[in-house]
Amino acid sequence: MTTAPRWKTAISNALEKSSKSNVIQLATIDANSTGPIPKVRSLIFRSFLTPSGSASQPLLLSSTDIRTQKVQQLNTNHKLELAWWIEGTQEQFRVSGIGCVVPAREDESYEIFERFVQSTRSGTSTSSGGLAALVRENFDWEKKRVEVFKTMSSHMKASWCRPVPGSPLIGGEDEAKKWPKTVEEPKDGDGDEENRRNWETALRNFALVLVDPTEVDYVELGVIPNKRTKFWRTEEGQWEEMALVP
Repeated sequence: MTTAPRWKTAISNALEKSSKSNVIQLATIDANSTGPIPKVRSLIFRSFLTPSGSASQPLLLSSTDIRTQKVQQLNTNHKLELAWWIEGTQEQFRVSGIGCVVPAREDESYEIFERFVQSTRSGTSTSSGGLAALVRENFDWEKKRVEVFKTMSSHMKASWCRPVPGSPLIGGEDEAKKWPKTVEEPKDGDGDEENRRNWETALRNFALVLVDPTEVDYVELGVIPNKRTKFWRTEEGQWEEMALVP
């Protein structure tokens, strides 16, 4: 039985002491005619996703709107890095790894996700950690996507009913006032067809973001002297570590 890597335990312990520090900064690469450009944004860390038989290979799970630019960037280049500062414990985690987006099955980008998943199964992908382990377990991606969606607040669900994020605001703030404010899970026989349509729209636009770590740079500034540790995943899927100068 494998055990959780020390960096994952450190994150879990830090969040227990500073639960509101759940915002991560995720950087991806946007390829265009002038060359690759780094793009960064804030995301909410939702939870760890750990294969049942591989506790040493946890993935970080977040969520997004399938229509955002980060989705195209991750579908084109799966390499990413995230930075995570946990104020309450004065700790920083920089996580490098492989990322992918899990869309609804009916979304046109689901084929890209399936190809990427199959590449982990055949061993042609650089992702050989937690994602590959979940593939071997025949993980139910759609079940997990719906499960996470249902944990969102009714106000958050409504955000996936808006027009495409980042597109021009046609009609200005008056138009924005017409957007749904809340979306509730439909109940049989409730007769609220508008809410049902909004639920279906929101769920269709909701996607998971998975981060499969390959390297973690962990800095502890809440202790004297400060500490810094580098963790990296070997080809065999084990984690090694080395103390660094802070």
